[in-house]
Amino acid sequence: MDTPGPRGPHLEWTVVESDIGPLLLAATPEGLVKVEFHAGPDRAEKMIGALVSRLGADAWSPPPGEEVLLAEPVRQLTAYFAGTLRRFELPLDWRLSSGFNRQVLLELDRSVPYGAVVGYGELAARAGQPGAAQAVGNAMGSNPLPLVVACHRVVENDGGIGGFGGGVETKRLLLALEGVLPRPLF
Repeated sequence: MDTPGPRGPHLEWTVVESDIGPLLLAATPEGLVKVEFHAGPDRAEKMIGALVSRLGADAWSPPPGEEVLLAEPVRQLTAYFAGTLRRFELPLDWRLSSGFNRQVLLELDRSVPYGAVVGYGELAARAGQPGAAQAVGNAMGSNPLPLVVACHRVVENDGGIGGFGGGVETKRLLLALEGVLPRPLF
């Protein structure tokens, strides 16, 4: 028996395992709308409930391997963690970000490639708001698309690693994957 897909506005979601733990991915027909870290079963259901409420869409989780909207994001994330993808090329649904936050995230995505880092202050200047380093930190914390819009590449201006919504250890692992930091010995 075929599993019927959603009717009307919808949100397709899945949880995939990765080198940094389970990731929740959600997409609309416009593009990838959400990536969340630490997406265990209880947390994933809460995340989806919040997205459904915010976007006014029905949620649908297809059986693994039968994703439609998420097939390419899943493929690209797998390639990223395998070390064979350096730039995500996906349609993105930006509805969960606006104003300065979206402006700085777009600048990050445009100007900080795989294997590079940028300071909060430098990114603020690139986004046309010199002196807004703290606001850049807030924008990184509100990023609905971490990994794909790589906020792990934003570090403190004095060389410190800075914070990260997925946890500092996750940030270290991602920067090691991209060759910015040495890989942990254990």
